[in-house]
Amino acid sequence: MNRRRFLINTTTAITAGLLYRNFTTGAAPYSPQRYKIAVCDWMILKRQKLGAFQLTKDIGADGVELDMGGLGARETFDSKLADPAICRQFKEEANRLNLEISSIAMSGFYAQSFAERPGVDRMVQDCINTMQQLKVKVAFLPLGVQGDLVQHPELRPQIVKRLKAAAAQAEKAGVIIGIETALDAAGEVKLLEDIGSPAIQSYFNFANALEAGRDLQKELRILGKERICQIHCTDKDGVWLQDNPRIHLPKVKQTLDEMGWSGWLVIERSRNAKDPRNVKWNFSANTAYLKSVFQQV
Repeated sequence: MNRRRFLINTTTAITAGLLYRNFTTGAAPYSPQRYKIAVCDWMILKRQKLGAFQLTKDIGADGVELDMGGLGARETFDSKLADPAICRQFKEEANRLNLEISSIAMSGFYAQSFAERPGVDRMVQDCINTMQQLKVKVAFLPLGVQGDLVQHPELRPQIVKRLKAAAAQAEKAGVIIGIETALDAAGEVKLLEDIGSPAIQSYFNFANALEAGRDLQKELRILGKERICQIHCTDKDGVWLQDNPRIHLPKVKQTLDEMGWSGWLVIERSRNAKDPRNVKWNFSANTAYLKSVFQQV
C-alpha cells in the first residue's frame, strides 16, 4: 500500500473513530485538548481489569493504555480482550466515565524477543483485532532487552523484516504501531526509513533518552512531528516528574509546541521511591503535574 492510500485509510479510520465516540456508547467523547494524559493499566496494577477505568478517573487522567497481557510460552497474548463482549464492557465503562483508551500495548515484548519469537505475526494481528474492536488508533510495541539494537545490532535485519510484515498488517487495518527502541533519534529515523511505512512510527520514551544522557529536546526534533505517534512521558522510578532534575517539562512542551506535535502523553513510571506501589499517590501526582504543564485551563 502506498503512502497516499494509507493516509486516506488512516484519515477515514480516525474520522470514523471520532464519529463512533460521539454517537455511540462505545467510548469517550472527543476532547479538544492538544495534549491528553493517560496511564498504563499494567503499571496501575489493573491489567485488563474493568476497574482500571475508575482508578484512572480517580487519578485524574484523560485515558488509559490497555495491555494485551502476558506472553510466557503461549502462542499469543493472554488477553481477555479477544472476547468482543469484554471489549464492549470496556468501551461502555470508558464512555460512562468520560475516558478514552489511548492505545493498546504489547508489553509482553519487553521480555520476549520480537526478532526471534515464533508466531509474531499472529500476536500482532491479535493486537490489531483488539484495536479494531475498541476503535483505537495506536499500538505500543517495545523491542525490549532482547531486541536492543544497540547491544544486538546483528538482529537488525530480522527486526526490519518482521516490522515490514507488521506494517503490512497495520496498513490493511488503517492503524499505527509505535515502536520503542534503544537507538538514538538519528538511529531510529534510519530504522523507520528502512521499514518504509507510515504504519510504523516511534513511540518515544523520555526515559531512554535521559538514561543515555541525550538531549531530550534535540532527540524530539530529530524524530520530528510525523514520526512520533505517542510518548511515554516519564523517567525511571525514584522521584515524581515535578521533582526530577534531569527533565524540564515546560521546555519539552515548548519543543513539542514548536514542532506542531499533539497527542497522548502516557505515564508509565516516575514513581516516588518512598512508596512505589502506592498507585494513586504516585500517578495522581504525576498526572496533576503533567496537566499543569501541558493542558490549558
